[in-house]
Amino acid sequence: MPINVLIVDDSAVVRQVISDELARESDIKVIGAAADPLFAMERMKLQWPDVIVLDIEMPRMDGITFLKKLMAERPTPVVICSSLTEKGAAVTLEALSSGALGIITKPSIGVRDFLQDSSADLIHAIRAAHAASGRLRMLRPLNTPAPASRPAPQDTPPPRAVGAPMSFVSEKIQTPKLSADAILDAPNGVPMHSVTERIVALGVSTGGVQALEQVLPALSVDCPGLAIVQHMPEKFTATFAQRLNGLCKIEVKEAENNDRMMRGRALIAPGGKHLLVKRGPSHYYVEVVDGPLVSRHRPSVDVLFRSVAKCAGKNALGIIMTGMGDDGAKGLKEMRDMGATTYAQDEASCIVFGMPKEALRIGATEQVASLTEIPGVISRSLLRTV
Repeated sequence: MPINVLIVDDSAVVRQVISDELARESDIKVIGAAADPLFAMERMKLQWPDVIVLDIEMPRMDGITFLKKLMAERPTPVVICSSLTEKGAAVTLEALSSGALGIITKPSIGVRDFLQDSSADLIHAIRAAHAASGRLRMLRPLNTPAPASRPAPQDTPPPRAVGAPMSFVSEKIQTPKLSADAILDAPNGVPMHSVTERIVALGVSTGGVQALEQVLPALSVDCPGLAIVQHMPEKFTATFAQRLNGLCKIEVKEAENNDRMMRGRALIAPGGKHLLVKRGPSHYYVEVVDGPLVSRHRPSVDVLFRSVAKCAGKNALGIIMTGMGDDGAKGLKEMRDMGATTYAQDEASCIVFGMPKEALRIGATEQVASLTEIPGVISRSLLRTV
């Protein structure tokens, strides 16, 4: 059965181009297109879509209001496709937190050419969203509390070398599927253990915004330092980190070069960059680097996990969480081979059981934990002795 898609966008050009591009796919069928949510709701009375491609800024009813109404009454997979998302990251994150499963940005000009060139990204997002069908009721909007008070970090991080500003680059999924070899060599021999501090590497994709909004606020300020890859376009990770920082007791920030990994801090990989963990004389720190797509992603979970396998070994905990595809599975296997403790999120609590399933299939871990159990897994990792 094809994936039935409804397009909701006030631009006739956008509706036509997306319809034409999706018509080329044998497993996708466009069942309708509407200029705003009110027209969409009338169309949905005739046939309910499997996936909705939704603009945000529209007349009569905006996309966020429609999305929240949809998730409250009949949860349906939604992919956001909007020019507003590129400049309004906070609005986009509100959409993701409210239940949207993917983001496709479009420029203010040259929309036709952009959508034609980026159709593979949209198709991939639609398939990933459809894979989450039946699990959307697990997504629940969170009330954003006032920023949590937190003590100042016990250690002062070293000065940071701030990278150049990032520009929006569409990441085509038809790019050859490179491995982490494109960024750094595979681990070999015995990893360096002179640093005894424990660290955590976490990789997540589709459904990850809600997952991280449940896991990170449950952590205490003495939890081990975390390095996190969440598949997300580059203009959104800083805002996402700021949002999480307001929800958590721990400090959460978008990673910058030379940021130190320390207790009570989580570093989010910047969109459009790879995140590597390095070992200093007495601590772990991160590097943010350019490079090709790895496992079809930048940042790539495989790259993060491999770097942790090389420099931390038994000092590390690796967790792979909800997401479509296989990014992170091989890297987690390398972490396990180098002595790290590894976990996969269990199927019951995943929005998309793709990345964890692949990790379990190749033997990257034999341990699973539910979303509610993961904070405890992270806290207990401090008790392990090398």
